[in-house]
Amino acid sequence: MDDTTILVVGIGNEYRNDDAIGVVVVRSLKKNLPCTKIIETTGDNLNLIDIWKDPKVVILVDAVSSESKPGTIFRYNALTEPIPTLISFHSTHVFSIAEAIELGRTLHQLPPNLLLFGIEGKNFASGTSISPEVENAIPKVVEEIMLVIQDFLRYI
Repeated sequence: MDDTTILVVGIGNEYRNDDAIGVVVVRSLKKNLPCTKIIETTGDNLNLIDIWKDPKVVILVDAVSSESKPGTIFRYNALTEPIPTLISFHSTHVFSIAEAIELGRTLHQLPPNLLLFGIEGKNFASGTSISPEVENAIPKVVEEIMLVIQDFLRYI
C-alpha cells in the first residue's frame, strides 16, 4: 500500500476564524498517519474531482454552518447518502463541496469511498482565532478519522 490509497483533505481559510477548522484537523492528523496522504486546500472545491481520482478512500474535513450548536460534528458517507440541504459547507469560494460531490457523481468520478466530516463553526469573520467550542471538537474529529482509517486499512 502506498500513501495514495487513503487521502484526507482539510479545507479552510486560516484567516476566517472557524473556517480554518478543516486545515487545523488535518495538521493534527499528519503526525499520526504515515500511510495516509494529507493535503490542505483553501476551498477551490472544483479541483477536488482531480484530487480524489486515484485514492481508494477520501475523507474531506471542513467547517459547516447549519444553525446547530458550534462544535457539532457531522459525518456523511457521500456515496450512500445525500448531503442535507440544511448543511452549508462554509467556503469563501463559489463552488461548494456538495456541488463538487454532485458534479463528481454526475461525471462518474467519485472515489470508491468518500466520507465528509463537517464541524459547525461559530465565527467566520476575518481573523485567526478558532472559537473555543469549535476547538474542543478537534480531538474528537481527529480520533474519529483515525478510527475510520484504521477500519479501512483492515480491508485494503
